[in-house]
Amino acid sequence: QVQLVESGGGLVQAGASLRLSCAASGQTISTYSMGWFRQAPGKEREFVAGISWNGRTTDYADSVKGRFTISRDNAKNTVYLQMNRMKPEDTAVYYCAASQWVGVRNLYDEYDYWGQGTQVTVSS
Repeated sequence: QVQLVESGGGLVQAGASLRLSCAASGQTISTYSMGWFRQAPGKEREFVAGISWNGRTTDYADSVKGRFTISRDNAKNTVYLQMNRMKPEDTAVYYCAASQWVGVRNLYDEYDYWGQGTQVTVSS
């Protein structure tokens, strides 16, 4: 079992930056693909960014491409999401997830473990 705990959320103004962290415990995530999803009120959970087990491959939703960067530190069992030039439409609960599939995954059903989420609010 993998336990995931997100941190780093908060309230920021449009144009600001935030860095989310996802700390894993229970077992190493070095063989897992990792991803970030988000869910805004009244909307479905959507893919934001994903990274392969070795960090060499990443994928992003079009809405965040060029503004967000996903990275990982397998030695620390942690995944990060750097969010720059944030917009009000980035407001959501952000979830970290781990997938046993090989390669970057961008579908909800392809992830096996989920964190509890962290709230991110961007004011205009």
